[in-house]
Amino acid sequence: MNEENKCLVIIPAFNEEANIASVVDELVRVCPHVDYIVVNDGSTDGTARICREKGYNLLDLPVNLGLAGCFQAGMKYAFQKNYACAVQFDGDGQHRPEYIDSMRGRIEEGFDIVIGSRFLEGRKGASLRMIGSRMISLAIRMTTGVRLTDPTSGMRMFSRDMIREFALKLNYGPEPDTVSYLLKQGAKVTEVPVTIAPRQGGESYLKPLVAANYMLRMLISILLVQNFRKR
Repeated sequence: MNEENKCLVIIPAFNEEANIASVVDELVRVCPHVDYIVVNDGSTDGTARICREKGYNLLDLPVNLGLAGCFQAGMKYAFQKNYACAVQFDGDGQHRPEYIDSMRGRIEEGFDIVIGSRFLEGRKGASLRMIGSRMISLAIRMTTGVRLTDPTSGMRMFSRDMIREFALKLNYGPEPDTVSYLLKQGAKVTEVPVTIAPRQGGESYLKPLVAANYMLRMLISILLVQNFRKR
């Protein structure tokens, strides 16, 4: 199968030496039919070294670009190789490869973006992340008319057309406000139910204060900034 019919798994990785080997090895075991690229985002630990020693497919960025720049580098790779779809897949072990095929099925039905939702099957809770996700979901519904249960999920698959958009547009970050913007531009977005595993090792950057600031920025962007955004 050539790249034109294949899915590329983009694995942004910053200081994931504790997780990257198990993430890639399990992905290859569960989904040997997909390709992957580890995008090392200027890690200061042994992430890149481990990838080289194990012969992983690696895009090694010389400096830290942050998630948006790191993911866009992966999308540029997917665009240049003409992949049929690409999926954002965390390097910390939280995303599960067994959901990739069901997401690909929705892309083949004609959707542009498929989100792996933690809440699609009615999961309840009152954590800061769940509350924030519901608020962002409400903001997206108010501004686009589309109901998404988990817009903050980082497991998202993109069609060939969306790969092109993200690869060529500098202001396209893999965030809920971009999803909201693309919905307004006519993109077809759907969700599939997924389960997110606990982080395997290392430490998440998304501390409570950081998470609260992120949610606030997303709400302001969706409700206000996106009204002035140009394609």
